[in-house]
Amino acid sequence: MTPTIYPRPLQPGDTIAICSPAGPIARDLVEQAAEVLSSQGWNVRVMPHTFGHWGNYSGTDYERYDDLASALTDPHVRAIIASRGGYGTVHILDRLNNLDLAANPKWIVGFSDISALHALMNVHGLASIHASMAKHIRRGADDPDNAMLFEILRGNHNAVTLPTSPLNRHGSGQGRLRGGNLAVLADLIMTRYDMMIPGSVLFIEDIAEPIYKVERILYQLKIAGILGSLSGLIVGQFTDYRPDKSYNTMEDMISDMVSDYNYPVAFNAPIGHVDHNIPVIENADVTLTVSPSGPTRLIYN
Repeated sequence: MTPTIYPRPLQPGDTIAICSPAGPIARDLVEQAAEVLSSQGWNVRVMPHTFGHWGNYSGTDYERYDDLASALTDPHVRAIIASRGGYGTVHILDRLNNLDLAANPKWIVGFSDISALHALMNVHGLASIHASMAKHIRRGADDPDNAMLFEILRGNHNAVTLPTSPLNRHGSGQGRLRGGNLAVLADLIMTRYDMMIPGSVLFIEDIAEPIYKVERILYQLKIAGILGSLSGLIVGQFTDYRPDKSYNTMEDMISDMVSDYNYPVAFNAPIGHVDHNIPVIENADVTLTVSPSGPTRLIYN
């Protein structure tokens, strides 16, 4: 595989841009997050349409594209943090894809609908950061997840310890770490932004999706030969759903879906639409080790 391109570590005085590629956001959430980022010694640039509102979105397709493209092509911007998710990032993917993103790579930070931007970075061979956005960053630099995000931005890629679960499948696997919001990534299957790549260590999470809909996506991956060709699977948090007649939990269903495969599976990872949402590096080469007697570890190779 072609080596992943990592944006350079942030230094004091570097600029972080905040923009809204999808839904609208309250001004105070961004301003409070900007204060936290500034406290770390970084300059913060809030892009012009960050607080816009146009239908369900923070701006028209052009306005949202213009903010993101301007930040991506500005040599002074070293990282771009999405203010929030929502829906709408997919509208501007093709235009962003025409940019030479590898010429001056920047860190992209976000999750949920921002999984579409991580898929775009994957196409260009770039690392990006699946992590919380303005609403969480405003909690301050002492928050453990924020502290971990800031360490990654500074170039420190420390191993991640994940919780144990009785559903875990033990073993070790190596591959590129890819994933994010399952519904967003499922809509990109069979496009140029498809993140469901054989050999990956895949991580998944979602919110407000019924069990049967998630199962349907996994069956699609199974029939396509993708689910069985992974090097490892990390099951993040699936929230805001109800049990159905077949399964009490999403995790029980997923455990059944992968029961025929022999790669390691780590359940209950703190990744997703939850207060404790750890940052992980997309497109990094990793080793996932799920041990029966020790901690589950995600190591950046």
